[in-house]
Amino acid sequence: AVLVESLSTRAEPSPALLAKMDAIKLAIVMKVIGRTGSRGQVTQVRVKFLDDQNRQIMRNVKGPVREGDILTLMESEREARRLR
Repeated sequence: AVLVESLSTRAEPSPALLAKMDAIKLAIVMKVIGRTGSRGQVTQVRVKFLDDQNRQIMRNVKGPVREGDILTLMESEREARRLR
């Protein structure tokens, strides 16, 4: 019975966690620009934000990605440097 009680009482999320959740932005991959990184492990893409259709930025993505994918961006102000 003690185990059931401890599982049913959930702590409220911290204000810091709530602030992070508000900062999360969704963006759709418009164009895959190329591979970068010392071994080509990072893909540079141009994304368009779903909440602001006029705003596009370049981001670096680790892992498989293709046009039309939706990315969850924890931080949306920083833009990747261009490929050389």
